[in-house]
Amino acid sequence: MNETEITFQGYLGNEVEERIVGEASVATFRVGSTPRRFNRKDNSWADAETSWYTVNAWRTLGRHCVASLSTGDPVVVRGRLQAQVWTDAEGHTHQTMVVEAISVGHDLSKGTSEFAKAVPGLGQVDDAALRELNAQLGVGGPQMTSDGQVLDEEPAA
Repeated sequence: MNETEITFQGYLGNEVEERIVGEASVATFRVGSTPRRFNRKDNSWADAETSWYTVNAWRTLGRHCVASLSTGDPVVVRGRLQAQVWTDAEGHTHQTMVVEAISVGHDLSKGTSEFAKAVPGLGQVDDAALRELNAQLGVGGPQMTSDGQVLDEEPAA
C-alpha cells in the first residue's frame, strides 16, 4: 500500500476525547507542532508556523491515550497521515490533516514519565490501589497480584 507514515512531536492542544464508533472506541485529540528555525542573519532562533494535526487512536491505544495524556503534554506520534477535505456551509473548502496513530508517547526530551503495564482483561493497573489492598490484608496474610490472583501461601522452595 502507498500510505504516508509520519512521526512528529508537539503538544496536546485539548483533552483527549473518547467515543464509540461501531463496536470500537476511538480517542481523538489535536497536536500542535511548531518547528524552530535558526536565523543566521540575526543569530537567533524563531518559531515557524504551527501545524495542527487531528490524531485518532483506536481501541487499546485510544484507551491508553485517554488515561495517560492531558492538555499541554509534549508527545511523539507515529501514524498514517491523511488529508481530509471538506466544504463548510458558506462554500469554503478546508483541509484537515488527520493522523491514524500507530503509537503515541510522552516526549521524554521535555520531561519524565511513568509507565504502568496494562494487564489483559483488567485494563490499566492502579499500583497505589493494589498496594493499599495488600496493606489491608496485613503482613503475612494473603496478597493480591496485579493480575487479580490471590497469593495465600508461601511458594514451595
